[in-house]
Amino acid sequence: MIAYVTVGTDDIVGAKRFYSAFLPALGYALHEGPEGLSYALPVPPGEAPTLPDFYVKPTFDGRPATAGNGAMTAFEARDQGQVRDLHRAALAAGGSDEGQPGFRDAYGPNFFVSYLRDPQGNKIALFSNNPNDPSRDG
Repeated sequence: MIAYVTVGTDDIVGAKRFYSAFLPALGYALHEGPEGLSYALPVPPGEAPTLPDFYVKPTFDGRPATAGNGAMTAFEARDQGQVRDLHRAALAAGGSDEGQPGFRDAYGPNFFVSYLRDPQGNKIALFSNNPNDPSRDG
């Protein structure tokens, strides 16, 4: 099981604006500390954490943060409407478009996805695979 994902940033303020535009709508709470931003799903009393957590931090080696070529983090939305709304919010918060919300021929008929880059260049996907939404096949 993946416990956490970390992306680097050279601009914690811009990263906070970008990620806070959509992660809270997916249930993630923000904890901000001297080490950076930590987004985690709430843990009900007596239950184990729901993983993975998502961290946005300055680099440990002090060199500029770079996006991994081929690396992407995907967040699941509840439905196609939420994918559209969160994609729009992330763009307004400083992200760049890597693929408008929609179906892709390479994926299943219910897989609805959008792609973004955060201000540092990290690739993010927002997707829904909700069988109650319209499918690509009609």
